Amino acid sequence: MAIKKIIITGGAGFIGSHLTEFYLKQGYKVFAIDNLITGTEKNIEAFTQDKNFEFINHDISKSFQINDDIDYILHFASLASPVDYLNYPIKTLKVGSLGTHNMLGLAKEKNATLLFASTSEVYGDPLIHPQTEEYWGNVNPIGPRGVYDESKRFAESIVLAYHRKHKIDTKIARIFNTYGPRMRLNDGRVVPNFIDQALENKNITIYGDGSQTRSFCYVDDLVKGINKLLLSDYHLPVNLGNPSERTILNFAQKVLQMINSNSKIIYQDLPVDDPKVRQPDITKAKEILNWQPEIELNKGLQKTIEYFRNLKN
Repeated sequence: MAIKKIIITGGAGFIGSHLTEFYLKQGYKVFAIDNLITGTEKNIEAFTQDKNFEFINHDISKSFQINDDIDYILHFASLASPVDYLNYPIKTLKVGSLGTHNMLGLAKEKNATLLFASTSEVYGDPLIHPQTEEYWGNVNPIGPRGVYDESKRFAESIVLAYHRKHKIDTKIARIFNTYGPRMRLNDGRVVPNFIDQALENKNITIYGDGSQTRSFCYVDDLVKGINKLLLSDYHLPVNLGNPSERTILNFAQKVLQMINSNSKIIYQDLPVDDPKVRQPDITKAKEILNWQPEIELNKGLQKTIEYFRNLKN
């Protein structure tokens, strides 16, 4: 049987590198494409000796060609952290629009299945709770976060347009907060922020009063959900995340306790348009994909803390 070939854009990033590892273990030929603006070769150095792995340093906002046959495209290239998309607003918009268009064109040419990594940020600061896939969202298109939110909303539209017009086999994963090893220390998101500050015994910074909620999915669970969605015959968006919701203050206290840190919690103003609540309704994922997260927060956090501890040693 011919070996399956898969392109993973953002393949040197946090989630992309875990997907790369997963599909190499499945026996796929993996082409990891990344321009390393937020990804790092450290995330993929363990795979470089694998004959089925190829790294391509390229910005997919620019045209891209590949001579091989391709079975699947996982489009995960994105500037997903607020630190990054506020620093690179135009690049964020380009990778969501031009990059997605380029990958859809490639999927059409190769007759490949394309899975697009969307985000819970398409729901904006939601007015319904928990968030179902039918909810259209509450997004400020001209606020500072709009460059990320709207790039993903546009991408969902063009992915489904290609599915409907050109009969491309497409999937859309709306990914909620995910954490685990290979996140960047300076990522700016809550998990690496809190762990880094706690390991250094620095003040833990909470924006607002800490009552805003998030739900955290360990990366191994997410990867399994992505694979199940890729191999499904479902084309509309599917929420992938952990519905176990907790306040940011509670999460900070948990990190402090697990690290046995002397850090103090301090409070700063809430950023513009920061969501007050975030919890996925994963009914569709359970029913269509037979998927739900299995790794408890304590176990996932322990692995993530150890990863960051080793980074610092």
